[in-house]
Amino acid sequence: MGYKEIYALYREHIVAGRLKPGDRVPAIRALASELQVARKTVETAYEILIGEGYFVSQGAKGTRVNPDLVLASAAEPETATAPPTSDHSLRETKGELRLGIPALDAFPHKKWLLISAKAARTLRPDEMVLPPIMGHQPLREAIASYLNISRGLNCQPEQIFITSGYRANLRLILAVLAQPSDKVMFEDPGYFFGQKLLKRIAPNLHYVPVDRQGMDVDYLLRYHPDARFAVVTPTHHSPLAVTLSLPRKHQLLEWAQQNNSWIIEDDYDGEFHYTRKVIPALKSLDVHDRVIYTGTFSKTMMPAMRVGYLVMPKETIARFSELGEILETGMSLLPQKILAQFLSEGHFYRHIKKMRILYQQRRRMMLEALQVCFPDVFEFELTDGGMHIVAFLQRGTQDKELAEIWQRHQLRVLPLSGWYMQTQKRYGLVIGYTNIRSVEQASALLQRAEAETRALLL
Repeated sequence: MGYKEIYALYREHIVAGRLKPGDRVPAIRALASELQVARKTVETAYEILIGEGYFVSQGAKGTRVNPDLVLASAAEPETATAPPTSDHSLRETKGELRLGIPALDAFPHKKWLLISAKAARTLRPDEMVLPPIMGHQPLREAIASYLNISRGLNCQPEQIFITSGYRANLRLILAVLAQPSDKVMFEDPGYFFGQKLLKRIAPNLHYVPVDRQGMDVDYLLRYHPDARFAVVTPTHHSPLAVTLSLPRKHQLLEWAQQNNSWIIEDDYDGEFHYTRKVIPALKSLDVHDRVIYTGTFSKTMMPAMRVGYLVMPKETIARFSELGEILETGMSLLPQKILAQFLSEGHFYRHIKKMRILYQQRRRMMLEALQVCFPDVFEFELTDGGMHIVAFLQRGTQDKELAEIWQRHQLRVLPLSGWYMQTQKRYGLVIGYTNIRSVEQASALLQRAEAETRALLL
């Protein structure tokens, strides 16, 4: 028996409830003797289980199933691990400081309406039947051109598949390329909508810790080298906004090439870097075509658009085409025509350039207001860009209670700890700032919750 089998056996017992939080497990020496395997084999399995939060080592007291471990029950599969206020906060259309909402006041509405009217007037009878499965060809061409220029890719329009967004990208990729037994790796912490979806469609889901250099690729190589997929946000991690370091990017690409595995790159906030030039996508370094690049227009333009896309590796185009015809009905043509013209005429480039400057200013406003209102509550680790701030608690772990207070005052922040699946967590608030227009406005919003925040934490 190898370390993988020992790890899988204990994980299965814990998930099934046969081993409960706080239960003691055999000492490494004793279990190695019983199973007649090397101590190192058991030690490696235990290290993985500790790293993923299933076990805790208590020194002389031995090793136990993590007493703080909370697993979802069969009746309530999402309750235990999802942030209690996450869905409500992101779906709520009212309130301030929401995540993932671009600066709608700065959107070029007039230009968009003119293009929309023209696209509607020129809709031909042959375009009123079924839309192309892989997307409107002019839009595929415009996206390929944009990615090649702005994100450093080298892709052809034939590699672009138009979808309805982030979750449609994940569903389609795994449906086309994955087997049920394939091991899928996801960042921890990671985008919780991605967590919730993958928990339903990827039975063999595991997590890789994230530090200040992004996904810990050494952890992946040490404990899960046999993984088939790694879902990563290399440019701006969600939610910590750190960037995957260049050495780790090369490590990850080498792993994918050597193991014939796939990297699913979610280019989260990739366009918004403020303190240096925009970082090229991971896909731009991919000489072996093992990266499946994905993106959407939700955060760059408007969430209501529901248009996403993925870049298919050349060898997979036929498979995506075949299964895409079964799984996808094709996005509505009119929004695709409007977006294609918006891109091809250069309006999207100008809009992104304008938003970079605006978001840098608005982040500065939000930080100033936070530091004035809560100088002894939060600390910050500023990254090179993004669309939100992570305000880490200087003391304590009560970020969920704090988020609930702020949300009662219509401040749609999220608790950082809710984005984690393992027990090694950090605590704070994830705060959107893209629709803040002044320091005074930001301060007034924060003052709504100031008294209750201090009562809870100080």
